[in-house]
Amino acid sequence: MAQEAEKGSEEPAPVLAIDPGREKCGLAVVRRDGVVLERLVCPVDRLQGALQGLWERHRPNLVLLGDRTGAAEIAALIKQECASARLTLVDEHRSTEQARRLYFVENPPRGWRRLVPRGLLVPPEPYDDYVAIILALRFLKDQP
Repeated sequence: MAQEAEKGSEEPAPVLAIDPGREKCGLAVVRRDGVVLERLVCPVDRLQGALQGLWERHRPNLVLLGDRTGAAEIAALIKQECASARLTLVDEHRSTEQARRLYFVENPPRGWRRLVPRGLLVPPEPYDDYVAIILALRFLKDQP
C-alpha cells in the first residue's frame, strides 16, 4: 500500500532546456520546482549524443529551445532525437546577462577577482549551460 502511494505522488517529468549556438550548446535538465538535475556545454557536433544521454537518464516530456542563433538547425535535431517530447521556443532576450550573474552566485570569484564588480567579470569557462537554466526557469515561472 505504501508503494502505491509513492507511485501516485511521482513528480512530473523534468524539462530539457537548450541554449543553441553555432559552435556549442548549453543544456540543462530542470525539475518543475526549479531544481537543476544536470547541466552541460557541448560542441554542436556532439549534440546528438548528449541529447540521447540526457533523454535516457531523465525522460523529459518538454524541450525548451532558445529562439536565437542556431535555433532552426537544433530544432530539427530535437524533433529527430526527442520525437515524443513537445518543443517550445523560449525568448533568449538578456538570458546571457542573467546566466553570468547566476554563474557567479554559484561560483563566487576568488583572489583579486572578488574585488572586481561582478558586472564587469566574465566567467573563465563557457557558461551556455547556465543560459539553458535561465531559459528553463523563465518558462517554468510562467506555468501554473
